[in-house]
Amino acid sequence: MIDDYLPNSQKSGAQMVHDLACHLISTGHEVSLAAPAHWVDKVSLDELDGVRIYWFRSGKTKNVTKIKRALNETLLSLRAYLALRAILRRDPHELILYYSPSIFWGPLISYLKRIWRCPAYLILRDIFPQWAVDAGLLSKYSPVYWYFKLFEMLSYKAADRIGVLTPRNKKYFDNRLINMRDKTEVLYNWAPTKRVAQPLNESSYGCGCATRGGAWREKLGLQGKVVFFFGGNTGHAQDMMNVVRLAESLKHRKDAHFLLVGEGDEVDLVKREIMARELCNMTQHPGVPPSEYFRIIDEVDVGVFSLHRQHRTHNIPGKLLGYMQYGIPILGSVNPGNDVKEIIERYDAGLISFNGDDDAFMKNAIRLLEDPKARERMGKNGVRLLSEVFSVEKAADQVIRTCRLHSPMASSHWQ
Repeated sequence: MIDDYLPNSQKSGAQMVHDLACHLISTGHEVSLAAPAHWVDKVSLDELDGVRIYWFRSGKTKNVTKIKRALNETLLSLRAYLALRAILRRDPHELILYYSPSIFWGPLISYLKRIWRCPAYLILRDIFPQWAVDAGLLSKYSPVYWYFKLFEMLSYKAADRIGVLTPRNKKYFDNRLINMRDKTEVLYNWAPTKRVAQPLNESSYGCGCATRGGAWREKLGLQGKVVFFFGGNTGHAQDMMNVVRLAESLKHRKDAHFLLVGEGDEVDLVKREIMARELCNMTQHPGVPPSEYFRIIDEVDVGVFSLHRQHRTHNIPGKLLGYMQYGIPILGSVNPGNDVKEIIERYDAGLISFNGDDDAFMKNAIRLLEDPKARERMGKNGVRLLSEVFSVEKAADQVIRTCRLHSPMASSHWQ
């Protein structure tokens, strides 16, 4: 279960779930997926790379008001049940995977566990509503917070195992919810390493040139520039003003350009700031399909990410997987204590500073701007990091192990 899926989604989570599904299929499993869609009448069956997709009718949760989004997400489990109950009853599965965000799958997962008598694994990427409290968007004394908290707990209760993003996230989660400690483990983000084997453009690092090239550079007029790329969700959690300030600090450098591609609740803010600050070195481009997204990554020089400094939870953004797949160095700004800084620095796959230290963020950017050999070295190290820590094979083995441990009813197919 996931609240947004390919080919309609531009989110890294949708791509990760699809990669996991495709890997499971390649190892002999059958995979079905349920996802909401506002454009179907009731239910629609589709297939993508062997994944059987059941789209069920649900209201919009993207580019709508926060109240409408909360209402439509609240109804996810109910609408999925009403649309799919006949299909779900006649098509039992041996393992349930569900992805958070959203936090509203709990009632449906509990129902499926009861009729299928199988375990459920929660892939927990956002500890919500806590991160919204940390960011000052919600108050713990608000009825809205406790409304979200109820569904968060229903989601956790339904899981036999909860895969959190980093070791510090596990510690944070376990300290807040002591009764959930036995359920949690670290499940890193994942991606297939095979995309790295896709040939790069002729003018990329392999031929010793300072910058990459390609059709997107020509389209946007970025030939000969070092392109700093920020892809994916462009929202409050990413603190986009952090990236805007970085671009402004380098506006005097004619050899650098910041390309932002994606959607989110701070896109309009970024556009306004580009105009107000006269940032000729920054372009905000709408989201693109996954195939185009990876073509863009294949042409840029540095992968950028930013996390809000007020986060108390620790996140490894999915966008980093694409950066590592295509061998580009990572430039990041994170909340204090985030595990991702240590991991990337240990592999020398990029340069990471803490959000709030604008000077360090700028100096790291300048270093990558001026040193093509460092970019090449860190990009190659990123490929190694992906293979050794963030591979889809490791994630799949870990998830399937849950089925063996928690489901005595499971067939030997999982052994």
